[in-house]
Amino acid sequence: MKKIILTGGGTAGHVTPNIALLPALKEAEFEISYIGSYHGIEKQLLKEQKIPYYGISSGKLRRYFDIKNFSDPLKVIKGFGQSIRLMRKLKPDIVFSKGGFVSVPVILAAKFCHVPSIIHESDLTPGLANKLAIPNAAKVCCNFPETLKYLPQDKAVLTGSPIRSELLSGNKENARRLCGFTKEKPVLFIVGGSSGSKFINDTIRGLLPELLKTYQVIHMCGKGNIEAALDRTAGYKQFEYIGKELNDIFALADLVISRAGANSICELLALHKPNILIPLSANASRGDQILNAQSFEKQGFSVVIEEEIITPDKLLNIIHETYKNRERYVTAMRQSSTINSVEKILSLIKETAKS
Repeated sequence: MKKIILTGGGTAGHVTPNIALLPALKEAEFEISYIGSYHGIEKQLLKEQKIPYYGISSGKLRRYFDIKNFSDPLKVIKGFGQSIRLMRKLKPDIVFSKGGFVSVPVILAAKFCHVPSIIHESDLTPGLANKLAIPNAAKVCCNFPETLKYLPQDKAVLTGSPIRSELLSGNKENARRLCGFTKEKPVLFIVGGSSGSKFINDTIRGLLPELLKTYQVIHMCGKGNIEAALDRTAGYKQFEYIGKELNDIFALADLVISRAGANSICELLALHKPNILIPLSANASRGDQILNAQSFEKQGFSVVIEEEIITPDKLLNIIHETYKNRERYVTAMRQSSTINSVEKILSLIKETAKS
């Protein structure tokens, strides 16, 4: 039996592709372990997967001044030592990383212990954590054809992003019962990312009276962002986070409004869901979501609007227009060339572990 360590964390986007690989890895008889941070979202998401989880010290590496820049490198060094001990204890044949800062000491430790590793980069351009890890990896998987030019030619493999198979088998009636919705109005699904978006939350709630004239609204607003006063609003259902019910809710949704995290938009593509993307502002990020969204807009999959230019009236008009033309986006997504990402990555893992 081959042994594999999965790593990645910080946001759900650094964890869910790993979870999508689990059934195929188990079927291929890999013994699986996971290395993440002590208290990150990855620990919460892996809890129900029933695989051994090991927490290590991790620190964020920032491009801007922050007092934590002086202490976090020490956390990374500590995490590197802990990862070496885990490599020696678990004796993996291969490490697969989905990125995030917790993965950096793990990949460095794998290299130190002569264990081959594969990295997956979801965004159009590599993030800082993966940039640090790439020189130590055997292969680098990517999501967008445009990403290949940013990666070492001998390591880069276009695989797409692994999608959880259960997302493709949702039951809209289950979701309709869960939300208490009727069949009379179409459903908008608002997704602000795993930790929520104050901007999207405030904008949607400000538009609710107008939206509810035409649509029913499911709103995933992030932990601690439930607005109790809206709990009994007919046609509006809010969740902090959506777990096992997500496949049913996607099945019910007629139009999705979302941030432009790479894994999220790849799920929308796989599900052929008409969507409006509001990428995270370049002022609050390195601009990767803007590039992801522009790629999808260019291919005809999405409508993109940057939050700096959004007004309530403008967003309302875009929602109505996108819903009216929804079949145009569904057709474009159905015609896109798809990759069986899970199968391709599993094949790469087997091949690299053997070598």
